[in-house]
Amino acid sequence: MCRRVAPAALLAIGVVALGGCGGGDKQDVNDPTGTFKVDVPRASFPGKQHLAQESTLEITVVNRDSREIPRVAVTIDGFSQRHDDPSLADPNRPIWIINEPPFDADSALTNTWALGPVSPGQSRTFTWKVTAVRSGTYSVRYRVAAGLYGKAKVVDTATGGIPKGSFIARVTRKPRPVHIDVPDQSAGAA
Repeated sequence: MCRRVAPAALLAIGVVALGGCGGGDKQDVNDPTGTFKVDVPRASFPGKQHLAQESTLEITVVNRDSREIPRVAVTIDGFSQRHDDPSLADPNRPIWIINEPPFDADSALTNTWALGPVSPGQSRTFTWKVTAVRSGTYSVRYRVAAGLYGKAKVVDTATGGIPKGSFIARVTRKPRPVHIDVPDQSAGAA
């Protein structure tokens, strides 16, 4: 015997099922608020690189405010390049692969890394170890924030704007030179 479920019952089941999805607080509920003063005294990335060569990108952020910054974050754009090809599962093609991201700076965002609090006068250094996998000339851009969702702002004390910068990196087709040390075989021969 087949029973028909009334449309109202189906609607009630759907509402209950949807009510259980995605509940809880918004992601930015604990994100810091306010405006904080910072400096970026050091930002470096080699301008000349070779394919398969590991390079270091480093950005240091100093808290110049009188208050602690609850969380300092850096967003990097340019580690990959978008190709609008419908045959690709992922249109983003890597230029550099990340061997080591900044230590203890993971976030749910794909190109943003966040470190913990920074006391007044103290600094945090973000360090990426990356390897070039595509030759060409590329621009890598960064910007600093005081959180992940835009509720807190940082101001560069030198410019009064958002602390940001960019690097031009030229990756040559030639892989980096490799030197192999061969032990002297004549020393042990009699």
